Amino acid sequence: MTRTVDGSQTVITHATKAGRFPGRRNADVIASDRLTSGVYRLTFRDAYIAGHARPAQFVTLYSANSTRLMPRPLGVCSTSGDEVSVVYAVVGEGTEEFSHLSAGDGVDVMGPLGRPYDLRASAHYVLVGGGLGVPPLVYAAQHLSQRDDVAVTSVFGYRDERFADDLVAPFVTRTESITNAEGNVITLLDRLEDSLDDVGLPTVILSCGPTPMMRAVANWARPRGIATQFSLESRMGCGYGTCVVCAVDTVEGRLKVCSDGPVFTAEKLGWGEQA
Repeated sequence: MTRTVDGSQTVITHATKAGRFPGRRNADVIASDRLTSGVYRLTFRDAYIAGHARPAQFVTLYSANSTRLMPRPLGVCSTSGDEVSVVYAVVGEGTEEFSHLSAGDGVDVMGPLGRPYDLRASAHYVLVGGGLGVPPLVYAAQHLSQRDDVAVTSVFGYRDERFADDLVAPFVTRTESITNAEGNVITLLDRLEDSLDDVGLPTVILSCGPTPMMRAVANWARPRGIATQFSLESRMGCGYGTCVVCAVDTVEGRLKVCSDGPVFTAEKLGWGEQA
């Protein structure tokens, strides 16, 4: 950790394996929108995050209540200019607090954090997301939409309400989604399998969501020879590799989701080997 002085402001920066980033600071809230029951989109102004965040990286948001010490890690969903949007579900007191923010309020943020998806390949990217794992994939679609050497298909699974189809649609070639009452993402992958190669590019799956869903995706992809990258969800403390709260088992031993990830390949996680 280092401190530098920018005019009259002292800026704390942190160094991680992924690089150096500015520390906790207050961001202006631009908007807060309810997408569906219990799911909200928060937009705030932070030029550094907007200019540096890459798909699957996350930010941590801090409660204004000093008794709630742990920040909430949220994947970046989209950026525009110096504005950043995150999508989250209200699951506790901290996220309940965020749902009451409105334009003109402030919220303490830090980031971007973690290692992003590797999007260097010219490929057909299939974005497989479940629940609140969907928003980081919307951001991946936004990045990929700026290129002419890729095709992008979104495959999203929802508990009940399709809260992100409209968000991702402008950025993808094809949008597919399903609710729990209709099936799951494997149902959709089975339906799409015969058409994945139609675009003439190798298929790469990017996935984020509940761990059982992502393991199922790994088991589906491995016998088909499809490369996969998974953005893991985990409870975190610091968010940048100091507290070791978010350690996960890999073939290389215990690694930290926040700084060694959140993106890992199926091979590194040892997933899909018995498929």
